[in-house]
Amino acid sequence: MKRLFIALLMSLPLVAAAQDNTWERQPVKNTANADQAYLAGAVPVVDGKVLFKTTIQVPGKNGKQIYDIMQNQLKRLTKEEGQLEQSRMVLEDPSKLQLVGNYQEWLVFKNKPLNLDRTRLMYHLIVDCKDGEATVSMTRIVYLYDEERDPQTYYAEEWITDRYGLNKKMTKLARVSGKFRRKTIDRKDYLFNLFKTALTQ
Repeated sequence: MKRLFIALLMSLPLVAAAQDNTWERQPVKNTANADQAYLAGAVPVVDGKVLFKTTIQVPGKNGKQIYDIMQNQLKRLTKEEGQLEQSRMVLEDPSKLQLVGNYQEWLVFKNKPLNLDRTRLMYHLIVDCKDGEATVSMTRIVYLYDEERDPQTYYAEEWITDRYGLNKKMTKLARVSGKFRRKTIDRKDYLFNLFKTALTQ
């Protein structure tokens, strides 16, 4: 199954240029708490699946207004710099006020001459709207790493959870998978803040 998954992805064109992640938070230097935001509990697991979730309170707006704003945000995201052409909306249901977007994008770890380290990040954004609030979930997270040379597929549940993304004492990020955990949390934070700003401004 994993081989078929990789073969399918390898057949898809790579259309995004290699750029740095302009959205990520700036690293905290010269402090013992530099990784504090990424340590134990930062990657929630629900029913065995990695699930980032937030509920945004939007007083004064009804469900349809919230749906329209989020629909626009999710569609705009498919065209954001760094998105691959496979990013698309897969559900738009105004009767149930539900939205689902399927995204593929680059996470860039290092971008220097002759040294490009990046992974393809795939995930779903699921939005449920109602009067006064929107619930946004980020889930089904998969990475395709080093796909130009030696493709490796990693599922979030086996790669960025506390067990795999941190050292045994859970005091530091793991040497390899830790960079995936850090960038994914940064991306989630950026997206959730983007949606909150759009809904409450």
